[in-house]
Amino acid sequence: MFSAAVLAGGQSRRFGEDKARFVYQGRPLMAWVLESFAEAAERFIVANRPYPEFGLPVHADVKPGGDAMSGVHTALYHARWEWVAVAACDLPFLSRGYWGWLLEQAHADPSVRLVVGASASGFPEPLAALYHRSLLEDVGRRLDTGRLRLQSLFEEHPARVLPWEGLEARFGPRLFLNANQTGDLPMP
Repeated sequence: MFSAAVLAGGQSRRFGEDKARFVYQGRPLMAWVLESFAEAAERFIVANRPYPEFGLPVHADVKPGGDAMSGVHTALYHARWEWVAVAACDLPFLSRGYWGWLLEQAHADPSVRLVVGASASGFPEPLAALYHRSLLEDVGRRLDTGRLRLQSLFEEHPARVLPWEGLEARFGPRLFLNANQTGDLPMP
């Protein structure tokens, strides 16, 4: 059992419209991510604006002003389960299988507090990751002190970073493709 949170708190400035509501291949981008969370025991949205069309609870940032770190903090704060899957709303190629694989990795080592895939460039993808609820206090402190770089969590806590090669072979080359502009999304 796990909780799942979609972060939709960005301004979508480069995109030009609300990314979460942008229709890609017949469905809003947010719906694609929510579908990847179909196995979650609870699903909710972290955003500072309403999204009634998705029929899920929407939680505003508990500690605003910290960009994605605020979103992760809010997800950990509201989650009921030990593991929290966190994804940005603009990652339409995440899948149920991806989250299942991350959960398997989390349960394989009880000391791990973060499970994340690495991109092709080798860096962890913090907005497509599993966070343990025990990180809530530390994430809150980081917000209070202005330490907003999500990558630092993976450097300072026991983390399992899954190499890109294995992820690409299992889930395809588009796994972490995110939409910063409408042209970033491949056409069918």
